[in-house]
Formats: sequence, C-alpha cells, structure tokens
Amino acid sequence: MTQPAQTAQTAPRAGKPVNILGLSAYYHDSAACLVRDGVIIAAAQEERFTRKKHDAAFPKSAVDYCLREGGITMAEVDYVAFYEKPFVKFDRLLHSYLACAPAGIRSFLMAIPVWIKEKIWMKSELREVLNFEGPIIFPEHHESHAASAFFPSPYPEAAFLTVDGVGEWTTTSYGTGTGNRIEMLGELHFPHSLGLLYSAFTYFTGFRVNSGEYKLMGLAPYGEPKYRDLILRELVDLKEDGSFKLNMKYFDYAVGLTMTNDRFAALFGRPARRAETKLTQDDMDIARSIQDVTEEIMFRMARHVRKQTGMRDLVLAGGVALNCVANGRILREGIFDRIWIQPAAGDAGGALGAALFVWHQYLEQPRKADGVKDSQRGSYLGPEFSREEIRTFLEAEKAPFREVSDADIPEVIADLIGSEKVIGWFEGRMEFGPRALGGRSIIGDARSPKMQEVMNLKIKFRESFRPFAPSVLRERVSDYFDLKEESPYMLLVAPVAKSIRKEMSAEQQKLFGLHKLLCLRSTLPAVTHVDYSARVQTVTEDHSPLYYRTIKKFEERHGCPVIINTSFNVRGEPIVGSPADAYRCFMRTNMDILIVGNFLLEKKDQKPLDKDIDWLKEFELD
Repeated sequence: MTQPAQTAQTAPRAGKPVNILGLSAYYHDSAACLVRDGVIIAAAQEERFTRKKHDAAFPKSAVDYCLREGGITMAEVDYVAFYEKPFVKFDRLLHSYLACAPAGIRSFLMAIPVWIKEKIWMKSELREVLNFEGPIIFPEHHESHAASAFFPSPYPEAAFLTVDGVGEWTTTSYGTGTGNRIEMLGELHFPHSLGLLYSAFTYFTGFRVNSGEYKLMGLAPYGEPKYRDLILRELVDLKEDGSFKLNMKYFDYAVGLTMTNDRFAALFGRPARRAETKLTQDDMDIARSIQDVTEEIMFRMARHVRKQTGMRDLVLAGGVALNCVANGRILREGIFDRIWIQPAAGDAGGALGAALFVWHQYLEQPRKADGVKDSQRGSYLGPEFSREEIRTFLEAEKAPFREVSDADIPEVIADLIGSEKVIGWFEGRMEFGPRALGGRSIIGDARSPKMQEVMNLKIKFRESFRPFAPSVLRERVSDYFDLKEESPYMLLVAPVAKSIRKEMSAEQQKLFGLHKLLCLRSTLPAVTHVDYSARVQTVTEDHSPLYYRTIKKFEERHGCPVIINTSFNVRGEPIVGSPADAYRCFMRTNMDILIVGNFLLEKKDQKPLDKDIDWLKEFELD
C-alpha cells in the first residue's frame, strides 16, 4: 500500500489564485497542464507543437502554451508537479540490471549514463529549465494516473484501476477515491506488467512499441484466438483475482534491447514480423489471442476491485485503459454501474493527474462532483485560434477560401458529407489525449461502402484494416449501438445494433483474414468493424456545440445521426495543432474540403504544393 506522496506544509494564500503546473516528460508523450484553484485551464502534449510523434523531450512548447492560455508567467506559478519519482525509478533500473547481470550490459551502458547525468537530478533540471524556485512535488507515477482518473470524474466516490507498462515499480494499482483523496489498496510490480505484455506482442507482430498497440487491437477481429491457451499456459500465470506473473524467460524487456527473445519466437514457431512486411493470418491470430487474454485479465481485475472496495463506479487510467475493447467488455459485464476513463489515459495524462493531486491531496482542497458531469470539459484543453489569426495565415499562403458563418456551417458541411466528400475539420480548442473528438478531426459519411478504404489508403496513408470511429448524437446512440451510456472520449467499443446489421451469407462467413473487409456488415459500413463492433463517440451540444449541430443537420437532411470521425493527421504524424498544420496535411492528402474555423477551402481551387517536396519522406512510417 502506497502512502500519499507528501503532506501540505502550508495552505494556499487566501484571496490569491493558486496556479499549479503539471508535467510529464522523458519517456513518451510528454505533456504539460495548468490547473488554477482546481480548475483545468489548459493541457497539451508536446508532440502537437514539435510535430514529433510521441515526443518525449521536456514539454517546453506545451508549458509556454499553458502559461499563455492562463495569462500568467512562471513567476505566478505556485507549484510544479512532476508525474513520477525519478529516484525511485532509478532504483528499479539498478535493481533490475543487478538481478540479471551480466545479461543486459549493453542496455545498462546505454541507459545509466543518461540517468546519472540528467534524470535523477530532476528537481535541479526543472528549476533550471523553468526558472522556478517554488515547491516541486513528485507524486508516484500510479498516484498521478489514479488522480487523473478520479479527480476529474463526475463521481463523489469511486474505485480506481490503473494499468500500464511500468512507473517506478508499479505496473497496476487499484484503490478508492472519496471526496478529495485517493487511497491505494493494492499493486502489481515490475516486471509483471499487462502493458508490457501487450507491447511485447505489438513488437512481435511488427508494430512500434508505445505507438502500434492500437493497430494490434484493430487487427485482432481478423484472427482467431488459437494461441490464447498457450499464452495462459506458458507466458502468464493468471489468478482468479486478476493478479498474474509473467514467465520472464520469454521476455527481454527487463534489461534487454528488445521486448521478446528467441525462446518467445520458438514458442510461436516463427520469428518476429519485420515492420512493413505483409501481414499474415498468423499475425492476426496472435493479435486476437493476446487481445482475448488482455480482456480476461482486465475483467478479473475489475471484478476483484469491485469485491474489495464495494464501490459502484469505476475510473480507469494508464496506457492499457486506452484499450477500448477491454473497457467495453467491463461495462457490458455489469461489474460496475458506471465507468469513467481519463481521455489522456497514458503518460500525457500523468501531468494532469499530478497537478490535481497537488491541489486536492497535497493542499487538501475540497472537490465538487455532482455524479453527472466530469470536469474534463470535453478534453478540449488545447490551443484555439481566432478568426483573424486564421485569415492572416490563409492570406499569407494565398490560399483561395470562402468565409462561412457559424449559423451556415452545419448545413454546408452536412451536405458536403452527404455528397461523400472527405473533410478536414479544424474547430475550437485542440483535444488533450490521443483521440480526435471533433476539434481536429477528419469526417465523412459513415453510410458509404467505399469510405473506409478511401480514408485509410488515400487520406491517412495507413493499413486498410484500421477501423474508423463513429460520432453519434448522444440521444440517438442506442438506436445504432448496443450502448446506453455516454462515451464522449471514444474509449468504449460497443456492438452495432442488430436493427442495422446485414447478416453474412454462408459464403461470406467462410472468408478469413483481411478478406473479411469485402463484406458490408451494416447500414453504416464505414464504422462497423468486422466483428460488428464500433468505437463510439457520443456528441452533446454542451461540449461540442458546432460539431453537434453539424451532425444534427446531417440527420435532418440525410436521415442519419452518425458520421465518421478519425484524427486529423496522416500515418506517422501527430494530430494537427495549428491552421498551418491543418493546411499542410490537407494539401498533401486527397481530402476534398478543409474547414478551418469559419474558412472553407476546396481542394480543386488550391494551387498545388511544390512538386519537388517528397512529403512522405518527412514522416516516420511506423
């Protein structure tokens, strides 16, 4: 059991707002956030500014943005909160290398000098980089995850479950949140990690670790769980309460340079797939098998947490909480009455959790939760651009455009969607977290049989098997999906309603692998995965007024309250952050329309970009 990281020495100064800067950095998905008197003012990942996907560097640009959004300088920041304890993490690294010596010497020689030179002196580093002399608080990694899950949630009290690769020592934790406090009740420790197990299979099937886990999840429905029993027999000793131990003789991640080893390859009778080579049915079967095992582990954990805490509601965070298929199963099993998942569930969200931990637990400030609305504000916490800023950019680019009023945008865009145009949608504040939620999205007609292939291959430049998500009006979600609850952050997978399904013929049912893509499974084929599921985003006027009104107008004019929503980027590139990013992505893909703020651009009117720019070389194809 983990005790709170610190106890407040002094209360906030009366009458003066308390500004807390939260940070996560130096592993992947660095981020910054600003919390003022418990209210989330701003939050963003560094990658959106530097254009380096999963950027792990100190989030200087994200910090600068948060301060600008808050209208303050560093001199007005009262506390800095860093999302983990570097000394404890260093302790884990040393113990791991010593326990396995002399194995891992190459990894040791690569990692330790960086730690000795920089990372264990984090407090001094932060003071120097930020020019900050005030208090710096270091919650534990999983305390930051738990805080990010509970404190913004709508629940006055709830159980929490945090699952990821590894923080300092902890890989999984559970406990309770009540009022303004979280309490850890149980943990699993490194090297036994569900996140690292899933990443090992991500690596083995040829995808990039800490990036390709979404691909593995999307590939799973094309396979059969033929290796499920093998995994549970040889790799994972799983207990009834969801705790487990990994058979480390098959893994190299503890001290090596790869996730798996030759024994792992021998167990599956094949080497790891090389990146960018053809996917085989065996890859799909492996993906399905580890997805099934992951869901079973998460299900058992959730059931144990309910039994131990007696709480009726559950909040989730940590990288594994982005596995929306597993989340959907927990919800459907009815273990908890309600589930809330931190939209920036990975390490980026640790910055937010650390800041909220300082406000509520360190400074002992009260928390309001009405049981209905969360305080994440739709996760629209990033930069927004004024009409004049956008106009100035477009005029500088000499890009032909027409201006559309707020009142006319819904009708104009609804009809463009209805004519099967692919639209880059850039509106309002940027989302915090890995999902595009209608701020930086590519949208299209979910009814179109050709839209999934067109958007994957000609717009996103990615694998054809990748599914797209539906954005649906909140009040209509149950008409199209087996889901009654809200899913504003696109973190729940639900079955497509039987009323809109198209049943497979006997011949179609014999199809396997990617051939399954050839079949239309519902009246919304572009968002229906091959297992009749969809990763649902429910849209309300409260959080996304213009996006909501556009979908509503699409329903009025074309009879459907559902559209495609995928992130506004191409493969290997972060989601766009600025009008310049959006214009560049629009011009270098086969998108038909760009709507950026109140300005509409048609591709046919634009002057082509420089032909001697081989733009694909600019992106790291992962």
